Amino acid sequence: MVTFVDRVQLHLQAGRGGNGCVSIRREKFKPLAGPDGGAGGHGGDIVIVADPQVTTLLEYHRRPHRSAENGGYGAGDYRAGVNGPELLLPVPVGTVVKDAAGETLIDLTEAGTRFIAAKGGIGGLGNHALASSKRKAPGFALLGTEGWAGSITLELKTIADVALVGYPSAGKSSLIAAMSAAKPKIADYPFTTLHPNLGVVQIADHRYTIADVPGLIEGASEGKGLGLDFLRHVERCSALLHVLDCATLEPGRDPISDLEVILGELAAYAVPEGQTPLLERPQLVALNKIDVPEARELAEFVRPELESRGYRVFEISTVSHEGLRELSFALAELVEEARARDLAAAEAQPRIVLQPRAIDDGGFRVVPEGGTYGTIYRILGAKPERWVAQTDFVNDEAVGYLADRLQKLGIEDALVKAGATAGSTVVIGPGSGVVFDWEPTVTSAAEVQMGARGTDLRVDQNGRRTNKERRVEYHDRMDAKAEARAELERERRAGMWEEES
Repeated sequence: MVTFVDRVQLHLQAGRGGNGCVSIRREKFKPLAGPDGGAGGHGGDIVIVADPQVTTLLEYHRRPHRSAENGGYGAGDYRAGVNGPELLLPVPVGTVVKDAAGETLIDLTEAGTRFIAAKGGIGGLGNHALASSKRKAPGFALLGTEGWAGSITLELKTIADVALVGYPSAGKSSLIAAMSAAKPKIADYPFTTLHPNLGVVQIADHRYTIADVPGLIEGASEGKGLGLDFLRHVERCSALLHVLDCATLEPGRDPISDLEVILGELAAYAVPEGQTPLLERPQLVALNKIDVPEARELAEFVRPELESRGYRVFEISTVSHEGLRELSFALAELVEEARARDLAAAEAQPRIVLQPRAIDDGGFRVVPEGGTYGTIYRILGAKPERWVAQTDFVNDEAVGYLADRLQKLGIEDALVKAGATAGSTVVIGPGSGVVFDWEPTVTSAAEVQMGARGTDLRVDQNGRRTNKERRVEYHDRMDAKAEARAELERERRAGMWEEES
């Protein structure tokens, strides 16, 4: 038996980015020919896509934990790591994606719509990409960052033009089977329908969809029966069709009382902000099962009262198909009017204006926080937090490179404006973050290790002399010998020493 699930919570883990590689290219006569470490691959994204072939969220109810693949590590010879493939999660059209706080992220109302629910981590750069005229052979690479991890909620809301509402066993599933090619389960006991059924109606040049909402009884909006779980499937419908059972054998029930109960439950259900309340939408009434003589008499008796309330009433039979053609045309008329209103409303909507980031927005902010041991200065921003995550703090040169990046971003000036002094505690990132004692104008470890800017002993060292250097060295040596002979001659003439006989 296929189970219908229309609300699940997913726990996602996007792929981690691969680490960059530290490598030095070696060639003949050039044991240190320059850096050639490749970058790591990006972690895989988790993408939710609206698929018209999927009708339920059952697969995610059974397996709520999903994770994408990590990116590959970089390698020498400029080889980049492979990117982690994206993980596609197909969901039914009409699925609403919400975050952990219940805020709507996206409403997948069109087939093929894609939404990146979890972004993969960024691959770290290799030392080849980090090389420059000021840092010719970096002895470090950047680490890959973690992919997004968290929980989201998927909530399915059936997309249909007309919603059939009514008591259990009122004949809603039979009506869908009679008007469309849908084949829902039909039986003579209440709550036969355990999930919304969807059917497509084609009448003349009109084409629209209808769906039934199972389990509407008194108290459904408060959680009784199945109505609370499935009332949200009415939200997207343009019109309502009240299917009233004129052949019920239950005591105390009649079409008028059934309609009043259903109207009360629809009124008690709060639709999302911006949507039309259910009772303010176009409504028709179908008096069903008139193929039974007693039901026909009851339908003829209650019809004047329903029409006096402003409803268009149709007497139908899903067995003999009596009255279904007239009902189909009436529903098509309501759907066409609703589509025209929606089109006009869409054209009247204001255009979206994209505003660029402010010029004075540095991409981070410094937040002083009072603590037991004094003020803590917390740095929050996408760039510094990502840079910290990419830094290998075991490598002093990598730490120096991080210091250079933070200084160029203007963090030191911002700390001074915030009141920080030498020795103040600074935290980068939320929570525990990375804690250090701030010292202004820190010289990077890369400069200390690698000497003056623009030079690198590991790359510039060369033991072989040029011909010009050999010639200069030879002339210097000959000049030194000639000077030594002249000095000896001066000492001999001065009588400082005599030749042996």
